[in-house]
Amino acid sequence: MSSQFDVVVIGAGPGGYIAAIRAAQLGKKVACIDAWADEAGNPKPGGTCTNVGCIPSKALLQSSEHFEQANHHFAEHGIEVGSVKLKLDTLIGRKDTVVKQNNDGILYLFKKNKVTFFAGVGAFDGKAEDGSWKISVTGKKNDSLTATHVIVATGSVARALPNLPFDEKQVLSNDGALRIPAVPKKLGVIGAGVIGLEMGSVWRRLGAEVTILEAMPDFLAAADVQVAKEAQKAFAKQGLKIETGVKIGDIKATAKTVTIAYTDAKGAEQSLAVDKLIVSIGRVPFTGNLNADNVGLKLDERGFITVDEECKTNLPNVWAVGDVVRGPMLAHKAEEEGVAVAERIAGQHGHVNFDTIPWVIYTSPEIAWVGKTEQQLKAEKREIRTGSFPFLANGRARALGDTTGFAKVIADAKTDEVLGVHIVGPMASELIAEAVTIMEFKGASEDIARICHAHPTLSEALKEAALAVDKRALNF
Repeated sequence: MSSQFDVVVIGAGPGGYIAAIRAAQLGKKVACIDAWADEAGNPKPGGTCTNVGCIPSKALLQSSEHFEQANHHFAEHGIEVGSVKLKLDTLIGRKDTVVKQNNDGILYLFKKNKVTFFAGVGAFDGKAEDGSWKISVTGKKNDSLTATHVIVATGSVARALPNLPFDEKQVLSNDGALRIPAVPKKLGVIGAGVIGLEMGSVWRRLGAEVTILEAMPDFLAAADVQVAKEAQKAFAKQGLKIETGVKIGDIKATAKTVTIAYTDAKGAEQSLAVDKLIVSIGRVPFTGNLNADNVGLKLDERGFITVDEECKTNLPNVWAVGDVVRGPMLAHKAEEEGVAVAERIAGQHGHVNFDTIPWVIYTSPEIAWVGKTEQQLKAEKREIRTGSFPFLANGRARALGDTTGFAKVIADAKTDEVLGVHIVGPMASELIAEAVTIMEFKGASEDIARICHAHPTLSEALKEAALAVDKRALNF
């Protein structure tokens, strides 16, 4: 069977499936190829994000937060629940259900938008006589496709430590961390990034003693220093042990324990014995099945597909988006690139503004930011003004019983343009959207300060922080 398409997308993660849908909306004949499948061989489009990343981790975070609230905070509201018991299999099962709902939703969207879906591994198979690309699909059923344009959206995989492969039983990637069959007494995490903090938080809430080891000397070095310090203080209060500035040595894994030798920040030799170890030291682009060498698809020294500012590769009519190319490994960045590339293929002018891509860590407190940090702007010798407002002084936060953290606005000292917004506290992931919008339109802190925010809402903290830039906060 040979099928001709205007656009073939390899990969159905956030970048791939969104690119396919947008291209179809623009009148193109589109196919999307994806290899994710369940144990029965049924397709599971959605990539890492849907299957072992964003979606399942948020499901576990929500369930574990309910467990934490029932155990430690319901009494504050006059709710007595007696003995609280954890049914971990049900909790994991709910996560799996949420994932399947998203898988099925993507398949429905393909059908709705007339995107032809192929289950299997997509790879370049050379060029056809008319100059289009030949793409092979290897799966339960093998297919051969031709495409005028190809969008590569094959994503990334977890980086393993040297000489310590993931077995997903004792040494876990983000995948194994989502399906530990019993709450470990002691859990080790290497890497205090997004995955390490979120998964560490889940299992700490469910009863594990969690220690996170981070090589960087500063906690959350990418975040604003004030935010990082506030978050670290909150995590320590919760019982999440975080050690920074460590150097990992030998790691020995047996059927029951993992022992990590490391040097702490003071240079002292230490040893940590845990029941399970999550390794979250970053991700690497996944290009292994593309047959890239045979068609001359150029990769950089780190294995990323080389693209220009429009996501064009070195091959004609071949594009790449998401984790497999430069830039932050974020699902929403991949989506925006997918839309932009589909629009460029259709002759439009797709747009992605890297300066207004928000970052979120879904811990408690949540952490979110957009734009530059205060330390970055000071290093650039930029004249700035800052304003902060604590959730302790926010009426809605008090009513929620969650007053940890603050909102911070950084503006240019002369023009008042907002250069960065940093939030640590309740629902920071939702609050950051207003900041992204303001920055996308080159807005000023005065704009945020003059907008009427509903009362009582958490969003008033952002308004007050903007007022504080001009030293006129009203409620603090």
